[in-house]
Formats: sequence, C-alpha cells, structure tokens
Amino acid sequence: MSVCTTCPYCGVGCGINTDGERLSGDNAHPANAGRLCVKGSSVLETLGDQDRLLEPEIQGRTVSWEKALGEVADRFRRVIDQHGPDAVAFYVSGQLLTEDYYVANKLMKGYIGSANIDTNSRLCMSSAVVAHKRAFGEDVVPGCYDDLELADLVILTGSNTAWAHPIVYQRIAAAKAERPAMKVVVIDPRRTATCDLADLHLAINPGQDVTLFNALLGWLADNNGLDDDYIRDHTEGLEQALAQAGQGHRHAGKLAAQLGLSRQDLDSFFHWFRDTPRTVTVFSQGINQSRNGSDQGNAIINAHLATGRVGKPGASPFSITGQPNAMGGREVGGLANQLAVHLDIENPDHRQAVQTFWQSPTLADHAGLNAVDLFRAVESGQVKAVWIMATNPVDSLPEADRVRHALMACDTVVVSDCVASGDTLACADIKLPALGWGEKSGMVTNSERCMSRQRAFVPAPGLARPDWWIITQVARRMGFARGFEYQHEQEIFAEYAALTAEAVRFGKRLDLTAAAGLSADQYERWLPARWPLQGADRCFADGRFSTASGRARFVPCAPPPSVETRAEFPLLLNSGRIRDQWHTMTRTGRAGRLFAHLSEPFAALHPNDIQRFRLCDGGFVRLTSRVGDALVRVRADAGQQPGTAFMPMHWTDQFSRRARVDALVPARLDPHSGQPAFKHTPVNVSDWQPRWHGWLFTAVTPPAVEYWARVPVDAFVQAGQVQRYRLAGDADLTQQQLQEWLPDAAQWLHLDDPGQGHFRRAAMDSHGRLLAWLAIGPDLPNCDVEWLADCFAMDASPPPLALLAGQPADAGPDLGAVVCSCFQVREKTIEAAIEEGADSAEAIGRCCQAGTNCGSCVPELKALLARGETAMLASTAE
Repeated sequence: MSVCTTCPYCGVGCGINTDGERLSGDNAHPANAGRLCVKGSSVLETLGDQDRLLEPEIQGRTVSWEKALGEVADRFRRVIDQHGPDAVAFYVSGQLLTEDYYVANKLMKGYIGSANIDTNSRLCMSSAVVAHKRAFGEDVVPGCYDDLELADLVILTGSNTAWAHPIVYQRIAAAKAERPAMKVVVIDPRRTATCDLADLHLAINPGQDVTLFNALLGWLADNNGLDDDYIRDHTEGLEQALAQAGQGHRHAGKLAAQLGLSRQDLDSFFHWFRDTPRTVTVFSQGINQSRNGSDQGNAIINAHLATGRVGKPGASPFSITGQPNAMGGREVGGLANQLAVHLDIENPDHRQAVQTFWQSPTLADHAGLNAVDLFRAVESGQVKAVWIMATNPVDSLPEADRVRHALMACDTVVVSDCVASGDTLACADIKLPALGWGEKSGMVTNSERCMSRQRAFVPAPGLARPDWWIITQVARRMGFARGFEYQHEQEIFAEYAALTAEAVRFGKRLDLTAAAGLSADQYERWLPARWPLQGADRCFADGRFSTASGRARFVPCAPPPSVETRAEFPLLLNSGRIRDQWHTMTRTGRAGRLFAHLSEPFAALHPNDIQRFRLCDGGFVRLTSRVGDALVRVRADAGQQPGTAFMPMHWTDQFSRRARVDALVPARLDPHSGQPAFKHTPVNVSDWQPRWHGWLFTAVTPPAVEYWARVPVDAFVQAGQVQRYRLAGDADLTQQQLQEWLPDAAQWLHLDDPGQGHFRRAAMDSHGRLLAWLAIGPDLPNCDVEWLADCFAMDASPPPLALLAGQPADAGPDLGAVVCSCFQVREKTIEAAIEEGADSAEAIGRCCQAGTNCGSCVPELKALLARGETAMLASTAE
C-alpha cells in the first residue's frame, strides 16, 4: 500500500508517495506537485540497517532501554540538584519532527526550568527569525510558493536555489518559461547554477548586501518609488531607516565601485524593483550566515515595506529554510531565546500563559545559551551534561575542532541518533537509538508554513524508538510523569495546537486551534495545510502586523566593517551546499549514485588564483585559517570572484580525513541572532604534491594516509559494507602497509612494479568472489571504478588480467563525468546528442533523458551546449 509522506531533506517540504519499494513525487502536494530532486528521488536507497544504532549503549556497552533511560535521567537529575538547571542543556535539530521538538522544549523550559535548549536552526535561519520579529512582531514568512509563479520579478539573494532548493528553482523556471517577460535577478558574489535563469546577475562584493538594499531604499525615496499610503497607514520608522541608509545611492559611480557592479546593472535593478509591483525577494543562507545577517534580512524587508509588497499575491519577502522542519522547530520554541508558539521568554505575561497551560512546576525566565555559547559553556564546565538529538555539531558548528574537544571533556554527553558511527557519536557517553526517516511519524512545516505529515512505511529496526518517546520516558524518570503522559504523537500535536490559542490571544498569526480536537484518525488522514488554519494563505495582506501598534517596523541597518584579508590569510572562504548531497551525509552518504556528480571534497578558486598560488586544477590544496586547516582537491571555477574560495559543508571525518570546512571557520556571530558567519572566513592556500595516488575498495577502515575520500559502493552490494577510497600520500609505502590495508583472503592476485611505484592487488574469497581491490601509482591509476564496484556483486570474479587492470577486456570509450545524477547520464553521451543536432536542454532530454526529472543539471546542459557552439565556431573559422 502506498503511503503519503514528506521528503526528509530541504525546507521545500516535497510530498512523496511510496510503498517502500517504489517512490514518486506526490502530485497532490502543494509544494512540489509531483516533482522531486535527485536527493528526494533517491531516499529509498539510503534506507537499511547498515551502520544503524540498533540498541542503547553506555560507554560502548549495549544495555536495555530501562537501564539507558534511567542512567540519562539520573545523571541529569544529579547535575541539576548539585549545580542548578542551567548546568544541563539540549541541542536539537531541524531533522526532528514537530512533536519531538515540542516535548524537548517543554521538558527543558517548563520542567527542568532552563532555556538551555538550542537547535541547529540557529546556524541557518535564526537571523531571519530576528528580522521577521523586528519588522513584523512575529517570526512569520508572509508569502507562499504560489507567489513565485505570480511574481513579475523574482530576486534570489544569498541562495544557490538551483542546487539547495531545486524544486523551488524549477517552479520559478517553469513560470518564466510560461511568461518570458517575467524577470529573475540573482544577487550572489559567485556565478552559480542558479544564474542560468537570471536576466541579471549582480555579482556584488562579499558582505555588501546591506549597502545594496540601503541604496535601493534611498533611491526609491528619491525616485517616486515609495507607496506613501501604505507607509502612512501600516508602518512606522521609515525616517530612521532612511537616515541610516544615507545618500550613498546619489553617488552612483562610487556606489557601483563599492558593490563591484556596473552602473548599468545597478540602475537596471533599481528601476526593475520600483516598476514591478509583483516582486518576491527570496533569501536564504547567504543572507543569514553573516556577521550582520539580521540586518541583511531587515534591509530586504525594508524595501518591501517601502513599496507595500508584503503578503500580497506575487509580492513578499520570502525566507526559505534549509531543513525539513526548521520552521516547525521555530513554532514550538526550539531556539534558546523563545517560548513555544511564538511567545517571548522576556515577557512575563507570555511566560505565565505558557506555564499555566503546561501546569509546569517552573518556567525559564531568561534566554538560554545559543548554539555556539552552549558548547563554549560545555568547554568551560559551566554545562556539565548535554543531550544532542539528530544533529552533528562536531562537524556543523564553527571552530569544529574546539567543539569536539569540549565534548570529549564533558562529564555527560548523550546522543540520540539513527546512525552508529559519526563524528559527534564518537564523543558520546550514552547513545540512544532513534527512528530515522521512513520509520517515524509526525508533522513538519516547510518554508511556506505548510504543515505536512511524515508517515512511517517501514518497521523500526532493532530497538530504535521515536525521539518524542525517548524524551518522554526520561522526563517521567526525572519525576515529571504528569506532564508527559503521551501515548501517541497525535496527543502531542493536539496539545501544541491547543497552546496556539495563547498565541492568538497575544495577537500572533500562528493559529492551529482548529486542530486542537484532532482525533487519531483525523491526524492520520491529515492533508498538507498552511497556517493559520483559519485564515488566508498569505499573512499581513490586511496591513495588520503582530507588533504592539499593529504596524510593521522599518529597521535601520548599518553595513558592517568590511572583512579584511591580510597577507597571512589572503582569500575569503565561503561554504555551502552542493547539488546531490545533504548536510553531513548521514543519509545521502549511503547512496553511491549521489557521489557520481561530485565525489570528493574540494575548494573552488578562480583560475587566476590557482595560477597566483601555484596550484594545479584537479590537484590538492591545503587551506589554513586562524582556527584550523583542511586538505582537499582544488577545482578551477571562473564563477568565483578572484580572491575568494568555496568549500562544501558536507564532508566529515566519516568521508574524508581532513575536509571539515567548519574546522576552518572562526566563531564570529551576528550580535542580534547569535548566528555564525560561515560565508567570509579569511584563509591561506598552498599546494600539496603527493608522491603517490591510489584507489582502494575494501570493507575495512581507511588507511592512515595523508589524504583519503570515501564513496560507498552501491548500498545493495554486500549489505553496503564495501567502500571506495581515493588515496594519496607522500610517504614511501612498504609491502606490509599494503597488506594491512586489505582483509584476509583465500586468494590473492598481484601485479607489482616496485621500481616505478606501481602496485595492484585483488583479494578474493574461497568461492572466487571479490573482497577488496587496490591500485597504487605515482599518478592516479587508470581504472573503471563503476565496473569494479559491479564486480563485488558478481558470483565469480572476472578474468585475472581484466580484474588487475581494473576494467573489462571489452571496455568501451570513457563516457566522462556524470552530469545528470537522476538518470546517470554522462558528459560524452550529452556531447554526442549535441553533435547529432540537439540544440537545447529540452532536445538533449529527448535524446538521453538528461535534465528531464529534477532539472538541476539543466544549467550544465546549457554550458555543454555553449561549449559545443564555441567549438563549432572555432572549427568554422579555421
């Protein structure tokens, strides 16, 4: 039987239909209408028991749930009794469902009595929360996805939407194809795949977003661009915002130079914004993850308030979230400076309302520690027990090595997770097995405030349990049974919905009261719905806001000091997502095909910087910052601005030896939101020339060499145990070392040339099945890694010469790199389609399917088309 559920990845919140064996997009879901990106299409490939945490553990020993729960409760109770409630902390995640989030927040703030519960959403969206609350009086996204299709101008800023939110991008692309007059502006220092859709790419200098939007506000005031009636009737504070914005826009040449733009492009942007009533500005991590992310968000909102474009069809500022339930966590108070249902911890009336509703013995009366400060408090010993749920702070927080050291020294670290190995799990004293996607049931809220169900469709493995159940059981053992008597997630959601009546009483838009009496059957049949459940799809269209005055507030926004590079650290490093991976790869890292597009960690630099620092495109680069270092491959990217670099956020110590980008990032925080600045890290780079390179297929742990990067062999081969490693090192290798890298085997094949530094090994069992394969050489040995991966699934190995060569005897031509991950279409196949007359991305799709599913590869198809046209013109000229 097919189950309707929700994708576990980004904040788009796509609906999925699956029976556990087949999967498709849900045509009836308002977010995606049947579309899925390659990550969503591949989630079934990431399921299974391999590397799952299946039983509770204490200090590495398997124990019963009763023992583990009692130990957690005893340790937390002991710390609280001896040192007070602020000596314990929870660190939670946008991977949790709303019900999990709710009971964790209730336990910490309402029963333990501390607000030391923060979430990894602090790292991605907390600046947007501050911007919304300052402007609107409440953390509300005014618009909805439909606005992207109604708008005549869509501005994408701080977002590589094509890769980070592919379905949102495809909705915009489809709307533009239907209405070619619709304009798209991309504001990003990098030229990314998203720019393929842009009528105008504003490649502003890093950190200049406030300057740009302040200038826009001032220019609108001087050029008949303000909606005076709307400003008079529905807002306050414009004069102060204009005074802060200054008159820099009047010196257009100087302004353009500061921004790194041409005057023509700047003028076009200003005129398009003024002259297009239906304008949506989509902003995401590139805006939020900055030292002044809150002001950057408010500078955008200021421009929309000044033109009356908030909550109207096709006209709103639109913050899009990075995680599947970041919004749900914000609703129930997952941040340390919030109460549940958008109420304020500093407000005594709000505190009284929540405590009365919960009938709790106490309630936190001041904000708790934000994510970075929380782990610094762990480091100092102020926090003596921390419970981490469904997240990986050893990889995702700035100064990541410092976080690891803090956790290793902490008295009690509890980790609830669905995986058995991980960089944070390695620090845990107590490990609690939680359900993963496909096994758990509850609610998530996407970027447009649409609440959808995640439903279970596979049985729980081992002794894994829902997060809400684990939290509830610990609460009971701490003496709080009366507040945590839940038997089903529906009871939790109904309680949360009832609590929103208090939000409504205080003038908030978060209203789920219509669901407060939901039965278990009604909960199970829930269809996606935007909140407020009783109201319009858009918020604030009536011009009434959640502030005390009912008016929206303009917020004066000052540009921050420029990020200075010095001779010691001459480049600015930016981090972010790539197309086919998700966060720290605990899920996507289980699907081999999601590595086909980009298989190794890398740093992208402009070709001029590669030459300047004497690097080699495709070689290796060491990056160093004030707080850490990394060793990755280097990629030339003309879309980078000179003087900048980009590294993906996804690689951890589970997938490469030294590729954790957040080990490089210092903990510089937005002063209003506490959100770290991940986008502007000064670094130095230097070349690394290994003496040898290699490939290794094995089930054993990676060898201790200077560089390795891991890719899983197909998840269905040998229960997912075989891994592919790309190796490099600068120390001489001995026969003994080579042998230690491989498992014991009944049969060995060798092909060595020690004088030239070439070594090849194949290990087989007594039935002739391949167990491991190794090739070492002064250059990367030539082999067909996909064919070798298939060899591990064969009942008998290929002929010895073919096996040692690493490719079949009848090997065809090299088809190049994978471009379309959905259908595994390679570069040479696409080039052949172009040579045969395919003259558009659509024509390529008709020839070989590339680009016909999620469309994320369409910008690359167009690049190949352009390259083909250039080659043809050059050939004609000759």
